[in-house]
Order: sequence, then structure tokens, then C-alpha cells
Amino acid sequence: MSATEPRPVFICGAERSGTSLMFALLASHPSLSMVRRSNIWRWFNQKFGDLADPANLENAIHTLERYTRLDQIQPDWPRIRDEFDHGDPTYARLFDLMHGHHAARLGRSRWGDKSLHSEYFASDIFSAYPEARVVQLIRDPRDRYVSISNRYDEESKGISSATGRWLKSVRAGRANEARYPGRYLVVRFEDLAREPVATTSTVCTFLGEEFDPAMMAMTGAPEHEHGNSSFTDLAPKAISTKPIGRYRTLLSASEIAFIQLAAGRAMRRLGYELDPVDFAATSRVEFALRRAPLGLGRMAAWSVRERAGRTRATPPERRLAVELK
Repeated sequence: MSATEPRPVFICGAERSGTSLMFALLASHPSLSMVRRSNIWRWFNQKFGDLADPANLENAIHTLERYTRLDQIQPDWPRIRDEFDHGDPTYARLFDLMHGHHAARLGRSRWGDKSLHSEYFASDIFSAYPEARVVQLIRDPRDRYVSISNRYDEESKGISSATGRWLKSVRAGRANEARYPGRYLVVRFEDLAREPVATTSTVCTFLGEEFDPAMMAMTGAPEHEHGNSSFTDLAPKAISTKPIGRYRTLLSASEIAFIQLAAGRAMRRLGYELDPVDFAATSRVEFALRRAPLGLGRMAAWSVRERAGRTRATPPERRLAVELK
């Protein structure tokens, strides 16, 4: 580990929850070097055995070299190998060298990462970096489902899996906030969109950094060109409240009813009010006898599959470049 304890910043949450907006803001802070979707905790942490064994270290580095998600930070592997040999042979130190070099090249004092669902690895993160800070974004599950339906292919649009993923994510966030007070912060997308300056300032205070008004221009994330809406191109770098409540015009009564049935308790706890749903008598019976039980069963099946998938040992092949010579 470096002489100074690393203080990385992690942004996490379920997809379509506002993580990219938070990334764009924090990437524009003069002290922070933010990277998108490295997913190092899911794919690499503790996956190759004891790194004190040279064979294990080479296996880990060889896979990291091929991992295309790291192209954005252009790791200097010869330098990393050399420096790694002169300190503790831990995964935390290997990751710190990769990201720390990138931050130094940018003239930033602190590195960070935005990866979906790092909330499930909070214990690993804080064990590796006691001074880390984690910011989790959450969003009204009804609006989040609308955004998913607009963004992804048919296979990914299931309301049961979307609701199950939201519930699992927010439950993890609630547990992490309680377990790691002062180090873990849950932020609602709606608060960030409605009060972007105040909310970003609160996040900076949590991180131990001064708020810089220049962050609101989001110049640190050139790829964040169309604002925070997947439906309409907004003015460049705009932060809009248009995505809030969009579900009321785009979801059916049964879709709203299902999400509120499955996630209502957690929604209320987070400040999301439940809407009254106006069903015709026959539709109400169909929902109660068929749609709701079927959806809840699919949600349970998704949970089992998702838990098994999280144990994958290596990154998916589509994220690995061709074998190096």
C-alpha cells in the first residue's frame, strides 16, 4: 500500500439510477480522477489466489491486460509489476497502483470508480481501503423501469427482474449505510435532479472535498453529452427533472400496481409515494389471480439466477481483448 492510506471514491447502484450523472459531476472535481465501469470488485478481487505467488500475480495481470474496460486508464504494466514487488502483495495495492498512476497523470490527488452494483462488495471495499467513501444512487423503481424499457433489448426488459434488482440494491444500500456510518452514503436521483447544486455539495462534504461550482459544467465527462434523460436529448450537460414521474404516462396500471406491490414498503421508506391504481373490475381480478403471482414467482427465480451469476470467476469473454502475444 502507498505511504498515505488511499481514499478512493466509489459510485454504485442499479443501472438507470443516476450513476452516470453523479459520475459526470464528480469526474469534474479538480481532486478526483473517476473511471467508469471497471467492475474490478466483481471480476478480479480475490479471484486469482494469493498474489505473493508469482504465478498467481502473472495470471491476474495477464487477464487485466486483456480487460478492455481498463483501456480508459492505460495501465503501465511494467511499472506496476516493478512497484508491486516492493510492497504488500494484495489486490487492494494492485488496484491502487493501476488507478493511482492514472490519477497522477491527470494531476488528481484521489482516484475513484463508477461500477454498477458495487454495493454488494462494500465489505470488500472497506476491508481493502478503510478510508474509502461509497456513494450509492437510487431512483423511483417505476421511473427506473421506464428507462430500462426504453434503453435495453427485449430480454432485459422484464418487470420482475427490474423490480427484484431494485429491491436487492436498495436493501444492500440500507444495510451498508447502517454498517458503515460516515463512509457510505445513499443519494436519491430525484434529489440530485431537483437540487443539483445542494445535493452535489452534500456529496462533496461527505467525501471530505470542497464543492467546486465548476463541477456543474461536467467537463470531466465529455461522453455525458445529452443530459440525464434517455428519452430526449437535452441541452448539453443539462440536469433535468423531466425523467421524474414519467412512469405515470408510460406504464400501464398493472405495471404500476406490480412494482408497488412488490416494492411498496421499501419505496415508502425511501420517500416514494405510492399511486392509487384505477383498475376495471375484470382487470383487478386478472391482476390478483394471474399477473401478480406470476410476476412475484419470476422475481424469485431471477433472484436465484442473479445470486449464482455473481459468483462468476472471470470477466465475460466479450470484455477481453484477443490473446496477447
